[in-house]
Amino acid sequence: MGVYKRGGTYWFKFLFQGQLIRESARTNSKTVAREAERARRRELEMSVNRIPKRTRMPLFSVAAREWLAGKATLAPNTAATYGHFVSRLIEEFGPRLICDIGEQEIGDLQRKRLAAGKSARTVNFEVSMLRQVLKKHRLWSSIADNVTHLRERKDVGRAITPNDERKLLEAIMRSRSPALLPLFILSVDSGLRASEVRALRRTDFALRWKHGVIESGLLTVPTSKTEAGTGRAVPLTRRTCAALTLWLARFRDVPPNSYVFPRHSIGLAGNERLAHFHEVDFDRSIGQWKKAWKIACRVAKVSYRWHDCRHTFITRLAENPKVSEETIRALAGHVSKKMLERYSHIRISAKKVAIAGLEETISTISEDKSPTDRAQNWAQSEAVDRAESRK
Repeated sequence: MGVYKRGGTYWFKFLFQGQLIRESARTNSKTVAREAERARRRELEMSVNRIPKRTRMPLFSVAAREWLAGKATLAPNTAATYGHFVSRLIEEFGPRLICDIGEQEIGDLQRKRLAAGKSARTVNFEVSMLRQVLKKHRLWSSIADNVTHLRERKDVGRAITPNDERKLLEAIMRSRSPALLPLFILSVDSGLRASEVRALRRTDFALRWKHGVIESGLLTVPTSKTEAGTGRAVPLTRRTCAALTLWLARFRDVPPNSYVFPRHSIGLAGNERLAHFHEVDFDRSIGQWKKAWKIACRVAKVSYRWHDCRHTFITRLAENPKVSEETIRALAGHVSKKMLERYSHIRISAKKVAIAGLEETISTISEDKSPTDRAQNWAQSEAVDRAESRK
């Protein structure tokens, strides 16, 4: 047993738990072959005794990219979001070993992001990405108890008031982005999410035209973040029909399966600096319009998120006592329990109307008032008994 030479290469062999181990050391040095034999024997001993093998700690940039590469099944939008946050983390921790990132470094990251104006939700999401990378290398459990997540806003949005909506419309009509007006009106009058609006194609609309003007119409949501939202039908309001008439008139003789809001660029022409379209791609949907929306809010001197258009739509439905919660869900798609709780104070008027109608029905069922009288007398006597017992 030991090392021996076969040809120009050294081999080693030894018995391990009655099993003969014979392997090539892949070297022509006897000293190196002896070291290879000892290393192989130690590896087997550690494996039998279930001692975990120590692995080299990679740089954070390598570990983060490997973790992201393992998320190949993510939806395109989710993958883009993950990629954005991973790139931000690599900028922060890229050249450091992954084992050198602890609660102190995470706390510094949180303070830095908050100082840059990031919301608590955004910071928590970035820390969540960092947590998953560390967890893959079994480095999170030792620091998990010392990492504090930031407190996020618990509100689910707010509705745009009629006065603020008028201000926004005036600001939007002066915007350099012609798409912002139909985008806003469609969103606030249909409750579609931004991703749902971007996915709309012309074939998703059933429009009734008369003398070159859309009189009425119905849209079908082609894709949504929830199963309940996909395929729902939403009738168009009159002002949505008017806005779409002007918008679609800009693009004539286009394929029927084109995006309603195609990818495009805006240029300013002439002394009046009027906006005009160029590089229109009907096979790609419009990108983001956050900058145009922020400018419009600043000009209107209001502060709203784009998602508040959806909250405005649902609020206005909830304010109508004749609209049931089932109808709200049918038009808005998935409405979370938290959102329904948010609108519970609005729905109380509808509940009062329902109870009033129930009382009228009960009063007409029978002219016999004795059961009601007995119930009232019993309630009064119970109240008196409770009062005397307290004395």
